[in-house]
Amino acid sequence: MTTRRTLLKSGLALPLTSLLNGCSQVNEEDLTTFYEDGLYLSGNFGPVEIESTVTEMKVSGTIPEELSGRFLRNGPNPFSEVNPSSHHWFIGDGMVHGIRLEEGRADWYRNRWVRSTRIVEALGEAVNGRMLTGGPNTNVIAHAGRVWALVESGTAPSELNYELDTIGHDSGWGAYSAHPKYDPDKGELHAISYDWANYRDHVKYVVMGADAKLVKSLDIRLSGMSMVHDMALTEHYAIIFDFPVTLSFVALGLGSDFPFRWDEKHQARLGLLPRDGRAEDIIWCNVSQCYAFHPVNAYEDESGNVVVDICRYDRMFAADTNGPFGDSLPRLDRWTVNPKTQNVSEQIIDERTQEFPRCHPELNSKPYQFAYTLAVGDRSFPGVYKQDMKTGESSMFNFGKGRHGGEPVFVPKQSGTSEDDGYLMTFVYDETSNTSELIILDALDLNQEALARVHLPVRVPYGFHGNWIADKSLI
Repeated sequence: MTTRRTLLKSGLALPLTSLLNGCSQVNEEDLTTFYEDGLYLSGNFGPVEIESTVTEMKVSGTIPEELSGRFLRNGPNPFSEVNPSSHHWFIGDGMVHGIRLEEGRADWYRNRWVRSTRIVEALGEAVNGRMLTGGPNTNVIAHAGRVWALVESGTAPSELNYELDTIGHDSGWGAYSAHPKYDPDKGELHAISYDWANYRDHVKYVVMGADAKLVKSLDIRLSGMSMVHDMALTEHYAIIFDFPVTLSFVALGLGSDFPFRWDEKHQARLGLLPRDGRAEDIIWCNVSQCYAFHPVNAYEDESGNVVVDICRYDRMFAADTNGPFGDSLPRLDRWTVNPKTQNVSEQIIDERTQEFPRCHPELNSKPYQFAYTLAVGDRSFPGVYKQDMKTGESSMFNFGKGRHGGEPVFVPKQSGTSEDDGYLMTFVYDETSNTSELIILDALDLNQEALARVHLPVRVPYGFHGNWIADKSLI
């Protein structure tokens, strides 16, 4: 068991209604009060203080026997004490949480800090030459039979072993992204990577082959260093999101750990880069001023238009410079882009607040029907939406009173006969017991009870992204 050197306070979760006060805009005075109290360090936003290994877990319901592998999730978990008034939720040492399932059993739960040189030295462990100065804290994926913890801007992925211990980074990846997009036909990973400390005037389009070797690296100049959190992929294009959240030299000069701010003068746009093209071939298309962390998916329709489904915010990091929820809330939009005219048609799909979208992994970059998103509600994250992107219908699984979930991950059934014939998996936090559980839903019908709940004696903090990594994918 490994503990942090300095323990941070914990407590009951702060409801987002208190922060948001029922409005889509929040003034700076209101935000100051919450940040002095450490919103992003308290309740289930706060870090856990120990690494745990749990081998005895109660299971309610029945775990599908075909699920053999691990459900992994990454997120920020500061190892040492930080200033509550200035701490940004996106900053902090990475911690990966995982549950292993096999033949209807839950074999173990583990949580491990992604080791960095600083953490290793603080714990008195041996320094590995492949350790990074910081531990990636945003995503965890499998590629080329290996598992990688990811973060954006300037840091290469860190490889993890099966038990979630850190092996070290692979310098061949270079500065990378938290959100590479998988090409299900070629087995490649496509990413738009940036490094605000070194690149400043450009991002890179990077393609890693099925063997995790570099296939392509292309520099793309931008007018400012934008925060490029994610990208999208279609059959013929890599899509670059250039939004008005840019590197602020004022914030940098004031010593901010997170120096990105809303920049109204920076035009929001997206770029269609031909996957086999050059930087000068990009088709830039303006959209209304906004920010977005995550697209659901993108594809090309029968008319040759590019369709992008995305969780859109009106503003980001303007008054709220400590996290994503203070300036506006995300809704689900569809952008239809005409590459010939460069016109973008913007359509609201669902005005209800929602984030962390996912779809069937084998339909990434292709036409699809179903999206799954995390509801953002009065008390944090109350349920999962299933969106039918063709009919406009939706359904919701409600986690229950005082229960808050995370990103829903779709896992296709081995015998699936339709796009939505699969499982949804996520961690759910129960504020009454201050513990978490893994829940498994039948994606075909969110009106029924969970198929299984794996109860943990510990809590999994609100974090960011993860995946179901089947054992067979590591062969």
